[in-house]
Amino acid sequence: MLGCRGIPSTYSGYETFFGELAPRLAARGHQVTVYCRRGIFEERPSSYRGVRLIYLPNIESKVLSTPTHTLLCMLDMLFRKVDVALVVNIVNAFQCVIPRLFGKQVAINVDGLDWKRGKWGSIGRKYFYSNAKWVGKICPRGVVADAYEMRRIYLEEFATPSVCIAYGANIESSTNPEVLRDYGLEPFQYYLIASRLVPENNADLIVQAFERLRTDRQLAIAGAANYRSEFVERLKRTKDPRVRFLGHVDSVERVKELHCNAYAYIHGHSMGGTNPALLKALGYGNCVLALRTPFNSEVLKDYGMFFERDAGDLARRLQELESNPQIVAECRRRAPERIREAYTWEKITEQYEELFLQLMDGTDPSRMHSSVRNAAVEECSRATVAADASAA
Repeated sequence: MLGCRGIPSTYSGYETFFGELAPRLAARGHQVTVYCRRGIFEERPSSYRGVRLIYLPNIESKVLSTPTHTLLCMLDMLFRKVDVALVVNIVNAFQCVIPRLFGKQVAINVDGLDWKRGKWGSIGRKYFYSNAKWVGKICPRGVVADAYEMRRIYLEEFATPSVCIAYGANIESSTNPEVLRDYGLEPFQYYLIASRLVPENNADLIVQAFERLRTDRQLAIAGAANYRSEFVERLKRTKDPRVRFLGHVDSVERVKELHCNAYAYIHGHSMGGTNPALLKALGYGNCVLALRTPFNSEVLKDYGMFFERDAGDLARRLQELESNPQIVAECRRRAPERIREAYTWEKITEQYEELFLQLMDGTDPSRMHSSVRNAAVEECSRATVAADASAA
């Protein structure tokens, strides 16, 4: 498993994904290896929860960190007995040619619409798009979309069939609310943003809406950018003293407490598929207010509330939550049911295990995989129709 920073880490959804999936596969009797970026980890144990860890270097920069580390991982993998490689991040698609030339089975999770992300320049966006365009030729049986809407996009725009396997989440409740004091917060006296601070996650729009809100509650922003960002600097110029920047929270337990004790979670992500932060919010029993997109609608359904990409509309939605705590309480009560319904890590692990076995067996998972056949195909169609109707 390769393509992210490594485990254990909570920096992004990729690390959370590997940290949940890899140990579960190991517990099922598989030999699992995860590649890690050497420079990130001061301590470098050889294993984590039954998973072998290999540390390799990279060129540390916004643009080169991921591809340089992945290249070394691909080369290292050629000298090891590997049945299947799981790669994350569409930027790594071209590098999958290396193991494919040597007959190794490769699955790649393509994640979101990276070629539209604002943090990349025009050359970067073109490179992402080229990777997305050719990934179906490079890994003809191993493309994994994390949402039915993403599967539809790859099929219609690139003629690339894919398996649809989402991310998962755990269902947990607060056990140590005292940690909120480290951030100057009190239970249920704040709204929460938990995301990387990049333009497509719309933290600026959320701050603008919150500045209009009549409330004594605070807005806690848990997240950062892993490079110098003018976007973040502009965010921090807000003159509203209720807005608190917590920085990156590198602790699973602290992230849990921030979610479990928030009055509501505001989800502004616009470019991903099944977003791990949204699933976490549901699993931790948060009241979710999400930007209306086909991806967020597919995940949230009627287990939360939506806002349009407009600060005025979001401010009205927030004021509605302020005035109706019973709505918040009901959303909190129902939220974990959505995870039990579709997004448990055990279910996700079973689907990936099936995918890997099918790749080894020589069958075509995009045609045979249980997550995209029969009733699931109908669900895909219903989700797409519903999302298009919502957008209209």
